[in-house]
Formats: sequence, C-alpha cells, structure tokens
Amino acid sequence: MHHRELAPPEALRNTIKCFWHTRIDFGATRSDFEVMPDGYAEIVFHFGSQCLVSRNGSLQPLPSPVIMGLLNQPAILNSTGQLDVIGIRCFPWTVFDLLGLPAGKDGIRVFEHPVSALQSRLAKLVAADQIADVFSVLQQYFLHEPLRDPADSTVFKAGAVLRAGNGTTPVSRIAEAAHATVRTLERKFKQSSGHTIKDVSGLIRFEQVRNRLWLYPDENIAGLAHELGYTDQSHLSREFKRYSGTTPAAFARKIKKGK
Repeated sequence: MHHRELAPPEALRNTIKCFWHTRIDFGATRSDFEVMPDGYAEIVFHFGSQCLVSRNGSLQPLPSPVIMGLLNQPAILNSTGQLDVIGIRCFPWTVFDLLGLPAGKDGIRVFEHPVSALQSRLAKLVAADQIADVFSVLQQYFLHEPLRDPADSTVFKAGAVLRAGNGTTPVSRIAEAAHATVRTLERKFKQSSGHTIKDVSGLIRFEQVRNRLWLYPDENIAGLAHELGYTDQSHLSREFKRYSGTTPAAFARKIKKGK
C-alpha cells in the first residue's frame, strides 16, 4: 500500500485538513478492507477496479465521489486489482457547508454536486500517475469556486478547541472559548455537522487511541485511558469496541501480527 498526504493552502485550512492519495493492489482475488471511524468527514474519489460497499449484508457498487461521514462502526469495502483513492479530509463541521449540502448523520452519503464533474479529469491524471497534478486540480477547484463561508466563527472556534483537546475538553469549556452558551453552541454545531459535540468528541478520542495503538501496539492501555480522559481502562475498552467492533487489546494484537 502507498499513502501520501498534502496540507491545503492557507486559505483552505479552516475547512480542509488535508488532501490524500492511497494506492492498494489487492491482486486477482476480491478482498474486503475496513475503513475505521475517526473524527473527520471526507470527500472520496476512487479509480481503477470497481469498489463495492457492504450494505445490509450485501455488496453494492460504491459511487465516486461520495462523502465518507462520521462512522459509528467500520465501513466494509471490497475491491480487486489496483485501487486508487483520492480523499479530501474535512472537519465534520465544515464539509457540508463546503459543498452547500444539508448536514446529516449518514455514514456514507451519495450526493449530487458539480465537484463530481472532476471524476473523469482526475481519472486520467491518476492513470498517468500524476498525483501532484491531482492535488493541484482539487486545490484550485476549492480555491476558485464561489464557496460560502462554512458555518460561523462560533463553530470554528469550538471546533479548534475540540481538536486541540483531542476530544477531552468539556462542552462547557468549549462553549466558553467560543463565546456562546452551551445551548446555542450545540444547536449551531448540530446544524453544521449533523452531530452533537459529544458525538464528535467520542470519535476524536477513539481516533487518538486507534492511532497510538497502530504506531505503538505495546502501549499501556490503562495509561492511555488516563491520558485521554477516560474514566478508566474499562471505559476506554467499551468505547473502543463501540466504534471498532473489537477491544483495544485485540486490535493491538492484530496490528502486531500484521506488522
């Protein structure tokens, strides 16, 4: 697997976290792979072999592009041969305003938008392995489209505090930093992201645990629970299993075996 990320221009950094490209070669046999939940929403294009998604126990074609929103459980995808995926990683409180779409809680959303017209142009660049040009096309698109300002300063400030605290900052302190009441902030946050602050906080904390165990599978889970604001190790394990379907210890063993 090959993976590359690129930070966006300064003008887009309040909205877009990064642009990324992943290339996976599954060989001749169709294979399942998981997309794990995290605290971001992504606009995803894919190219090459047909990509399928598991829905209600059956595999269905996955359109391109789609929005991969906040997931409560891993999404199971399936492909064969070489699959190239281009992603625009956004903050969950900015992705819908970026595209001018109503917010929602869809884990995977099929949508209609002019950005879909980039599919054929990007496909040619990906086929020629001109990934730097792919990133350039996407940057120019979002820099020059007549985009509205996503959300408002209250939500921006709240999102920055939420991310800086890795999902551990209490809602009351986030509201104070955003110069809003808790009730007003919750209303605006749900309007922009489709989710509550508590929803996003839980996913950001899970993301921190997942990333640490991915890099350091021998990490002490009790210490990680204390560091990331969980009540105790049992609390961390319950939340981790809620989002991943497995325990942190089992996840760490799987990573060690895979490495």
